Amino acid sequence: MRQVFLLLVFLTYAIAAESQIPNKPSSIEIHQSIKKLNFLGSVLYIAAHPDDENTSLISYFSNDIKARTAYLSMTRGDGGQNLIGSEIREQLGVIRTQELLAARKTDGGEQMFTRANDFGYSKHPTETLKVWNKEEVLSDVVWTIRKFQPDIIINRFSHKPETFGKTHGHHTTSAVLSAEAFDLAGNKSMYTEQLKYVDVWQPRREFFNTSWWFYGSRENFEKADKTNFLEINTGTYYSAIGLSNNEVSSLSRSMHKSQGFGSTGSRGNSSEFLELVKGDLPNDKTNLFDGINTTWTRVKGGKEIGELLLIIEKEYDFTNPSASIEKLMIVYQLIQALENDHWKDQKSEEIKKVIQACAGLFLEAVANESFTTRKGEVSISIEAINRSEAAIKLKSVGIGYLNKEQIENATLRNNENHKFQIKGIIPEDIHYTSAYWLREDGSLGMYKVSDPELIGLPQAPREFTAVFELEINGMSISIVKDIVYKYNDPVKGEVYRPFEIVPEVTASITDNVIIFADDDSKEITVKVKAWRPNLKGIISLNIPDEWNVSPNNFVLDIAEKGIEKSFTFELTPPNFQSEGEISPKVEINGTIFSDELIEIEYDHIPFQSVLMPSKSKVVRLDIHKEGELIGYIQGAGDEIPASLRQVGYKVIELNEEEITIDKLQNFDAIILGVRAYNTNDQAKFYQETLHDYAKGGGTLIVQYNTNFRLKVDAVSPMEINLSRDRVTDENSEVVILEPDHDIMQFPNKITQKDFEGWVQERGLYFPDGWSSEFTPLLSMYDKGESPKEGSLLVAKYGEGYFIYTGLSFFRELPAGVPGAYRLYTNLLSVGKSNKSELKD
Repeated sequence: MRQVFLLLVFLTYAIAAESQIPNKPSSIEIHQSIKKLNFLGSVLYIAAHPDDENTSLISYFSNDIKARTAYLSMTRGDGGQNLIGSEIREQLGVIRTQELLAARKTDGGEQMFTRANDFGYSKHPTETLKVWNKEEVLSDVVWTIRKFQPDIIINRFSHKPETFGKTHGHHTTSAVLSAEAFDLAGNKSMYTEQLKYVDVWQPRREFFNTSWWFYGSRENFEKADKTNFLEINTGTYYSAIGLSNNEVSSLSRSMHKSQGFGSTGSRGNSSEFLELVKGDLPNDKTNLFDGINTTWTRVKGGKEIGELLLIIEKEYDFTNPSASIEKLMIVYQLIQALENDHWKDQKSEEIKKVIQACAGLFLEAVANESFTTRKGEVSISIEAINRSEAAIKLKSVGIGYLNKEQIENATLRNNENHKFQIKGIIPEDIHYTSAYWLREDGSLGMYKVSDPELIGLPQAPREFTAVFELEINGMSISIVKDIVYKYNDPVKGEVYRPFEIVPEVTASITDNVIIFADDDSKEITVKVKAWRPNLKGIISLNIPDEWNVSPNNFVLDIAEKGIEKSFTFELTPPNFQSEGEISPKVEINGTIFSDELIEIEYDHIPFQSVLMPSKSKVVRLDIHKEGELIGYIQGAGDEIPASLRQVGYKVIELNEEEITIDKLQNFDAIILGVRAYNTNDQAKFYQETLHDYAKGGGTLIVQYNTNFRLKVDAVSPMEINLSRDRVTDENSEVVILEPDHDIMQFPNKITQKDFEGWVQERGLYFPDGWSSEFTPLLSMYDKGESPKEGSLLVAKYGEGYFIYTGLSFFRELPAGVPGAYRLYTNLLSVGKSNKSELKD
């Protein structure tokens, strides 16, 4: 018998995006769930990133066909941009994980991941697999297939070599790995270490979810040979909820808010096309499951279950769902007797939810505070209420990690609330509640996950749970609930948050990157927060060689839980260019703590706390600058203003009302944040003012935009043609086309050394055409491609300068890349040079 833990965890944390909020289904939703109980077929959709999934197909299979449907994303989208906040990299991956869970909660699917890290844009599978560990990612795909046991796999992208290089390398890699895993998952000699937990599994069919886009035009697609195609109408109207399938799909897709993928629903017939990749083509091309047994007869001992569920569905009373409980409990008992662990575990969890919903059974365990520590005391308020005439008895409630169980043997009479408390001490061996894939240091291409049972899960299961032992109609049933925390917000009302297990103390440095433009010392503030009372210890700072800190340490003494104190160290750099890391170290009774707790809060996803090593990069720069006052107009959100302040600029972030020609005259330069012309609806009204500012003698810097959904007619007063050109290799060769240009010379002489140590990429969405007024300053390219000269363009414009750049300064400056700072400072200093003052 396989470990039940695997599937229970898989279900509990794949289905609900906001698991701490109680699900309260309507009578109609309960009926749909009963129908789904009687369908034993599954579909696995596979692609590379959050947003790659076809939410229309996922919703169709889950809500129309009633199949168990899941999306396997190779990555968590860590390498993308964030349109709703400043979080990038690991924190962005946490946000996008939750956005995918919110999307699946909307469309009815489940969510899984591999350990692959989204390291940024890649142009070819070969390039992708140089960074990803192919064997590990392929193993994860095989593992997911064996655990999920899909009858059908659908790939978002093509695995055919002729498509390589025509889309993101991660995209095609996902299809290549899926096609390989299709054959490997059923092979007992492959990935044998997995067989301690799962059985081998051979899917029946694999498809490529193609469309006209992959053929270049609708006309080409119409001409294509469709012998091995299936056409599916996904435009179903669900009268029970008053929405079409594609309207549900758009609501799901709109959960990808960090990518700006708000979607408007559509109505009417809509076709999706599936091209056979492996397996057999259905004889009935309108039925993807043709030839696959999706009834209970596919499971030994399942025939009676299917027959009884049909009766329950037919007799279901929409005004009194509890009338179905008696037969549902019989079905539950029959499911427990099955030999097939996969379907027993899957359907047991499904039917438990249906039974709870039919009884209006509300079970909840609420902690008295939102966080505690190991060895901390906690009080759990238990609430149980049966809102039906069903005979339900609460036998006991156990809190496993507290080793506490309260025997109640209480009859839950209709609409009579039953409440009590359980108190206990948190054990020392419980995990902290944080993103499990960030617990250990990984690599550029892979996250490290030592526990094989966590691989693939969107988030770690909550270890701190309440187990309600019930008796319904004389039959025993066990229901597990996460411990939650809730409070009343004056505006939002009842608000749920996860109950967190945190370290005794966390520490953070105010800035992630600290730049020293000269030899002067800087004050480094370390914030220390006590998560338990009477915290005593020593706080010090780890520093690189040849740097100095004063004082060596502080005595830590915090009496109250939840209090945060700040400690200021003075850090002195060497008198030459140097890079390194600093980190706080809190010692308490011989134990060292050095993590910080990052809180992420947005309305569309659950509150997230992320525990990560606290560290900051320190950089002593060899840098000079001219000018002082910079105006910044935010776009999609970045940290460039904070980065520029580090080297001595005064940066004022401007809103639309402040963009007047009189006010702009005071600034040495005006910068538009990344994708400002894609995101700022008011840009078309103030753009002319910005151009007038430059024409009158100012410097205007426009950072990258995409040519999709521009809010202005053009991004420049002179001709520029935006393209999708990008250079993804951060180590690619850079040629300085105009070494004597003012920007390459003043106030810092730019050399090849300034392009060392860049992160993730060189830049993106470069122009591929421009008017003669512009001078391209740099040339760069990815291996096997022609040189790209549009990364940095400068033009004299009236008395001032207009600069357009697709270089990824929004990544490089927050990462503390010295050469990026030197080059950016030169952009801000253009036109201010005196040739006799050129600094080498």
